[in-house]
Amino acid sequence: MKRTIGFAAVALIAAGCSSGHPPAQNYTENSTATTQTGFMGPTGYTGPAGPAGPQGPAGPMGAAGNVVMGPPGATGPAGPAGAQGAVGPTGVPGTVVVGTRGETGAAGPAGAQGPAGPMGAQGSSYAGPAGPTGPAGPAGAQGFAGQAGSQGATLVGPSGPVGYSGAAGAQGGSGQTGSQGVNTAGYAGQVGSPGAAGIQGPTGSTGAQGPVGIVANWTAYREYNFNPGRAEIQPSNANTASEIAAYMEQNPSLQIALNGSGDAGATDASSQNLSDRRVSAVRAALVNAGVPASRIQSGSFGDTQLSRDGQVAVLLRSEE
Repeated sequence: MKRTIGFAAVALIAAGCSSGHPPAQNYTENSTATTQTGFMGPTGYTGPAGPAGPQGPAGPMGAAGNVVMGPPGATGPAGPAGAQGAVGPTGVPGTVVVGTRGETGAAGPAGAQGPAGPMGAQGSSYAGPAGPTGPAGPAGAQGFAGQAGSQGATLVGPSGPVGYSGAAGAQGGSGQTGSQGVNTAGYAGQVGSPGAAGIQGPTGSTGAQGPVGIVANWTAYREYNFNPGRAEIQPSNANTASEIAAYMEQNPSLQIALNGSGDAGATDASSQNLSDRRVSAVRAALVNAGVPASRIQSGSFGDTQLSRDGQVAVLLRSEE
């Protein structure tokens, strides 16, 4: 009974080592297949066997126990996916089809007509038998070879099947623990002194101020949108004048042009009047925000095709 229990324990230890610690694998990653090669590290050095202790007295034989099979353990988590397998072999190259035969060359020019002989006396005539068929003419010259056909499609071979896992080896016996060696810690060396700091170099002189950039043509910067028939500035443009004023303060070489427009479908007179009132509203908002009135112009500027109904465009350009 003891021997049966001992064998069961050894089997359980072997199964635990096999399921809890899978053999190391070497993966070669490629595009379509997986190659797995098992490897085992080098065997460690076996320490010297310690002296055997004295044999203790054998204990009394215990009563025979019942062998009870425990419930199966929980299933371990799935292992990581294997590396990508190697690329399958290259497919067979496409076939080359011979092109069609080239066109037959043109016939050479006919020879010069010889002079006609004198007409002989009319003889008696009768239909003779048909003569034999003449021999076939020589074959024409070989036409040029046609162009090579297009490359055939490449067929990627399927991934090869994954090899079966080898059987787990039997659990080897545990060797006896060798005696503990003596560890001696070495003395730490002295810390070297830090080197002297280098002398601070002199600060270079500041370069000359570069010239101000030039905006040669009237360029659209902001837009004011108005409701049909109205000239009041909408809440969506409430902060636009402050933004323009701040930008103009940072760029004193720029001028502002206001390009107004009326509503689509209005008469020329009413549309011009509405456009003027909208331009006046925008000019007042810019002046109140801090833009000098001398830097604001109004009229028709830039490309008239870019004018949009119901808007006042704010354009910028460098002073001339």
